[in-house]
Amino acid sequence: MGGSEPLDLRLVPLALAAWAGAAVGIGWTPGRAVAAALLLWMAGATVLGRSRVSGQRWLVVVATLLVTGGALASAGLRADAVRAGPLGALASQRAAVHVSGRVTTDPVRKRGQFGPMVLVSLTVRSVTARGIMTAVRSPVLVIGPPSWLDVAFGAQVEGFGHLQPADGPDLAAVLVASGAPTVTQGPGWVDGGVARVRAGLTEAATPLAPPERALLPALVDGDVSSMPDQTTADFKTTGLTHLLAVSGSNLTLVLGFVLFVARWVRIRGYGIAVVGMVAVVFFVLLARPQPSVLRAAAMGVVAMAGLSTGSRPRGIRVLCVAVVALVLLDPWLARSVGFLLSTLASAGILVLSATWRDLLARWMPKPLAEAIAVPMAAQVVCTPVIAAISGQVSLIAVVANMAAAPAVGPATIASLVAGLCAVGDAHLGQFAGRVADVPLWWIVWVAEHGARVSGASMQWGAGLASVAMLAMLCLAIAMVTPVVLPRRLPCLVVAGLLVLALFHPLGRLGWPPDGWVMVMCDVGQGDGLVLNAGDGVAVVVDTGPDPAKMSRCLDGLGIQQIALVVLTHFHSDHVDGLPAVLDGRSVGEIETSPYDVPVDRYHAVLGWAASAGVPVTVAVLGERRRVGQLSWQVLGPPPATQHGDGGGDDGTGPNDASVIMLLRVAGIRILLGGDAEPEEQDAILASGANLRVDVLKEPHHGSAALDPAFLAATHAAVSIISVGAGNPYGHPAPQTLTWLHQLGMAVYRTDQDGDIALVVRQHRLSVVTDH
Repeated sequence: MGGSEPLDLRLVPLALAAWAGAAVGIGWTPGRAVAAALLLWMAGATVLGRSRVSGQRWLVVVATLLVTGGALASAGLRADAVRAGPLGALASQRAAVHVSGRVTTDPVRKRGQFGPMVLVSLTVRSVTARGIMTAVRSPVLVIGPPSWLDVAFGAQVEGFGHLQPADGPDLAAVLVASGAPTVTQGPGWVDGGVARVRAGLTEAATPLAPPERALLPALVDGDVSSMPDQTTADFKTTGLTHLLAVSGSNLTLVLGFVLFVARWVRIRGYGIAVVGMVAVVFFVLLARPQPSVLRAAAMGVVAMAGLSTGSRPRGIRVLCVAVVALVLLDPWLARSVGFLLSTLASAGILVLSATWRDLLARWMPKPLAEAIAVPMAAQVVCTPVIAAISGQVSLIAVVANMAAAPAVGPATIASLVAGLCAVGDAHLGQFAGRVADVPLWWIVWVAEHGARVSGASMQWGAGLASVAMLAMLCLAIAMVTPVVLPRRLPCLVVAGLLVLALFHPLGRLGWPPDGWVMVMCDVGQGDGLVLNAGDGVAVVVDTGPDPAKMSRCLDGLGIQQIALVVLTHFHSDHVDGLPAVLDGRSVGEIETSPYDVPVDRYHAVLGWAASAGVPVTVAVLGERRRVGQLSWQVLGPPPATQHGDGGGDDGTGPNDASVIMLLRVAGIRILLGGDAEPEEQDAILASGANLRVDVLKEPHHGSAALDPAFLAATHAAVSIISVGAGNPYGHPAPQTLTWLHQLGMAVYRTDQDGDIALVVRQHRLSVVTDH
């Protein structure tokens, strides 16, 4: 059997060396990278000369040195090519520029902190600043108004805006566009034809329900722009997220279907290879030739090469060659989490799945054995990385993938056929879309119901020690599994224990801590707080930007009954997690800021509330409320800022209309500062309110827009900051942290500490974090 062949690991050192060399070289200057490469090549030549005397045992060392040098040089030179030219200097000066270039990604509509925006990438060909035009060839990310949504992939456009420095080495700058772009030339015939197929996928999905309507194009070309937030969260919880992105499995399915049709029409020999190559090129063009798509195409070819023959050695060799080629062509992949997950999943399937399938097939049908072995192998090797990223381990991922697997192939192929039909005739495409709706509905049903299982995911620390422990546990599972799989009874016992863990989860060890009164959830760049009213009832203040992260936090705390949700203001980083709070939980009321801007998020909140049948009220200045052991007073917004008088509708206006709460619970006082800017802070100071508290929830994620007098008036011993790691706003500001330390406050922040719990035991306050 294929699974019994010994592993051929001779090329693994080359792949790892290329990967490491590219990851390091990106951050080096080209001179340093090339110098290091020359040294490695010289060392390789020296070892090669020695190998002529001592035999072939040094060849692997020679190849590793040569490949490492090549990866270093390639990465250093490619990164320098991106940095070359005037854009970097202009970006550091925040210069106003006029740019001309080619659109290299499809525009994506996003909800920014201050309203809707569009993200699109350009390869800039010329830049004009201060009256001087310079020819360049540099990648730039454009952040533009909604008018940029109409630009087409491959079109030549011009635009105005201000440059800003880019975060990563793969971009020369970020352009914050002012106004609409000017299209100077439309896309070419290839891009235009592909665009018609992509439009056909959207057209074919028109009659379907929203989740299935979004899933149809996602399975084929990775377009998830219309995917409902809650559906995305469900797929993440159940480990089905790979279906929402272009992956190797997409190409494997498309390529397998195309080759089947080719053989059916009696194409043989080299014709099959030609058809296969055309199918791969078509797939890459359809999903857009971005690094992630090229990576997925390579991994799909690896899977076809390894699994179609059942040869583990061949599959491992092809995988290693693919890794070397990809990081040499696109060194930024070496620092990509997606590339790491794709490689690990492919390796796990190639190394483990065939053996596990054959062992399971001793007592169950082989197709069922393969349906279990493939996702289980991928999940075991990817779990530590996923836990490091998300802080959770999906217990239901293998079960969900097994349940969804029979529908993925038919859904992908039916969706592709429907899109192609829609290019010729919209009605025919919609009819084919309704046919595809059957397997699409099943995949969505698995995700929705799997995510509702109480133990669908288990919280796991994202720190180095926790991830290392999980990696050792996964290694132990991989070693024990071959002993268990051939025996029916132990397998059934393990399956029963898994089901028990799903429906009666253990939860995160030691979490929540006894005596917790408030938890600041790690929701990324946003706010999401849970207040303990006692007897299993909670009050939630803001819901963060990500439904999955907010749901994770509430599930970890065991919260099913919520008396009140307070939305301090309507920026997306405070309200977009609301669907997760409302879904499957009893919510009594939603209270909001009186300032209904941004308008799109205000209407989204009203829509979510109406769908859940939850009444919406408006916070009133000075109101006092009590829920269980919680009591509070609303200190803001003051009248001067309730209608945005403190700033623009897209920025400080909503911030200065934040609901500010002075909370009392278990003998301690907590001030929840929303995103209040200095004007609202000053107004609250002027009101004469007693701001002396034990804990301050820092306003606006610790931004520099802060009145030191407001901080000093709180006399707080503890300051907690909800902030996302690596956020583009510079939160928390160094000056703010300096002020907090000078005032003697102990500072906790979610980007470093994870979930932050305030605990009161025997009338004493303490802080417990999960990192």
